[in-house]
Amino acid sequence: MRDHVVKVGKVRFGNGLPVAFIGGPCVIESESLLRTVGRALKKAAGKQGFVLKASFDKANRTSVKSYRGPGMEEGLRTLAKVAAELGVPCVTDVHEPAHAAIAARYVDMLQVPAFLSRQTDLLVACGRTGKAVNVKKGQFLSPWDMKHAVEKILSTGNKNILLTERGATFGYGNLVVDMRSYEIMRSFGFPVIHDATHCVQLPGGNGATTGGQRQFVRPIARAAVAVGVAGVFFETHPDPDKALSDGPNALALADIPSFLREVRRFDSLSKELR
Repeated sequence: MRDHVVKVGKVRFGNGLPVAFIGGPCVIESESLLRTVGRALKKAAGKQGFVLKASFDKANRTSVKSYRGPGMEEGLRTLAKVAAELGVPCVTDVHEPAHAAIAARYVDMLQVPAFLSRQTDLLVACGRTGKAVNVKKGQFLSPWDMKHAVEKILSTGNKNILLTERGATFGYGNLVVDMRSYEIMRSFGFPVIHDATHCVQLPGGNGATTGGQRQFVRPIARAAVAVGVAGVFFETHPDPDKALSDGPNALALADIPSFLREVRRFDSLSKELR
């Protein structure tokens, strides 16, 4: 199957194109923090650009006491405002079918969380918006299973599909990345993304919160890009240890320029050899 190129704003994702980036804080903590992160990412990404990511609601937090976000109305307005100021496209998670059409009025791409990647009504609702849809592969799914997610979105006539690998459950509270996954999902003909920060999570690893192994973000990203991907997704924060969500696996904002340079070098060599 011929590889499909997906455009999100001015950013192009294609398995044979230079690696593109999706990045931002896990959740919208404040407008000022989102703007700080967005400005830094825009500078680091350069002319190629990037897609700004942030969630208005983290509906799958480990504890009911954990911070979830500002909510749909305020969160979407904030994300759209900051993205417009920066002149970059943006993406956010949606958790229910009714969220899709609402979020599509504010963002350039919709993202389906891994835990919801089998939810037919949600996938179809996202597809019907006509916006690009990034589906994260469930931690409980094989890469072959993601063909069904693709077919559900394609049933709406929408071909703007991205598939993201974010690790598979390996025992309790641990994830591993099967490098075969990128080749398998790429065979479906759509851009494949590596989630550099969620794949090093330790779900529930800190008791009431999710843990993470930030030290493995770079080596696993190098491996994934060497296999060949269309893009790299990552979450970042000015002070990850104080982040309100997913801090243990987030990259420090100050480290992003060197991270992007490293990823691009491996990507260039990988695609030169393919």
